[in-house]
Amino acid sequence: MMSETQDIAILVPGKLHPHAVERINGRFRLVRIDRADPALLDDAMKKEVRGVASMTAIDAGFIDALPNLEIIANFGVGYDAVDAAHAGKKDVMVTNTPDVLTEEVADTALGLLLCTVRELGRAENYLRAGKWRSDGPYPLTKGSLRGRSVGIFGMGRIGRAIARRIEAFGLSVSYHNRRQVHGEDYTYHPSLVSLAEAVDTLISVAPGGEATEKAVNAEVLKALGPNGVFVNIGRGSTVDEVALAEALADGTILAAGLDVFADEPNVPQALLACENATLLPHVGSASIATRQAMADLVVDNLIAWFEEGTPVTPVWETQHVQSGR
Repeated sequence: MMSETQDIAILVPGKLHPHAVERINGRFRLVRIDRADPALLDDAMKKEVRGVASMTAIDAGFIDALPNLEIIANFGVGYDAVDAAHAGKKDVMVTNTPDVLTEEVADTALGLLLCTVRELGRAENYLRAGKWRSDGPYPLTKGSLRGRSVGIFGMGRIGRAIARRIEAFGLSVSYHNRRQVHGEDYTYHPSLVSLAEAVDTLISVAPGGEATEKAVNAEVLKALGPNGVFVNIGRGSTVDEVALAEALADGTILAAGLDVFADEPNVPQALLACENATLLPHVGSASIATRQAMADLVVDNLIAWFEEGTPVTPVWETQHVQSGR
């Protein structure tokens, strides 16, 4: 029996998780182009496309090129690559994939923190290079998790999940957010500098966008201090990478662990040169199970929108958008 959504055209620009593509193809009419470029849209696409499923940048020009567009289902909890504000003005719904990756990313954050403080990656390389046998035990690490105070920049779902894990390690938690989170007992700081001054470990889970562009700057890093450890599991754009590399090189802070970068997959050479930096290729949610759950939520949002008129996880900029069903 043919689904009532079978004739609805869903556009996938560029790459998308194959599980999501398979489900879209089975439930809707799948349309694909190489990238989100209005020049690649023919007249039929412009007329027929009602939904977009994507893990790439969707700007205002692309939204405007699709006059019958109703929904953009973004793959990922972060959706700064989508012009959600413009979509909201055009009555286009935008959804993301929160919750299903929260615990995985929080796990990665704690693993990255431990690797950074205790130099676990460098210690493994030491063993593999035969130095344990030839040179003796790996040198004692300057850093330890014991006695640290942790500040979280961005106390959303993932930030709270990280905070629970930090507490389990017996460490204190403070945070900075756009606004104070009611119902949480953690110490709130009205500014990022104030937070950095109060702690020696800063974990950034903040979203990207103009409001957080290079928020972690030289002033924040100086406030963190020479015993300071910085971990970024949020967005690379929130960090002044030049200032961070300088702070690592001159001892302004002790170490950093980064899973995200401003221009992925391009990692600045200055950061690569820092032995006190632990660098990961954006693997925060990159397990098979979690990525499949994210793919399912992308498609579940499309189905819910076209069958019920209400998506599962709308972003706040488009919560006012209503279906024309």
